[in-house]
Amino acid sequence: QLQLVESGGGLVQPGGSLRLSCAASGFTLDYYTVAWFRQAPGKEREGVSCISSSDGSTNYANSVKGRFTSSRDNAKNTVYLQMTDLKPEDTAVYYCAASPEVFRLCVLRVTVFGSWGQGTQVTVSS
Repeated sequence: QLQLVESGGGLVQPGGSLRLSCAASGFTLDYYTVAWFRQAPGKEREGVSCISSSDGSTNYANSVKGRFTSSRDNAKNTVYLQMTDLKPEDTAVYYCAASPEVFRLCVLRVTVFGSWGQGTQVTVSS
């Protein structure tokens, strides 16, 4: 059974940092493109970042470029999202998602990803 579990969310002040983890079980995450999405109350789910299985290349939403970094630890079967300089508008539930498709440059489209975690809340507030 494919399962993704996110962790690392919480309450942080503006300008602070958090690192989210996405741990996989039931499959080897190395062979999957993994993305992070987020959804704020009353808003649609939006893509934040993704990391390809082929060469580890990454893609980011414009709103987080330069602040967020996605990485893999294949030995731990885990993907991370390092978030820095957090802003109140980053407040949302963050989800990781996986797709077996191989991309030269991964895409941030919800419909591409078939396996999803349950989400972790990130709140940026003073």
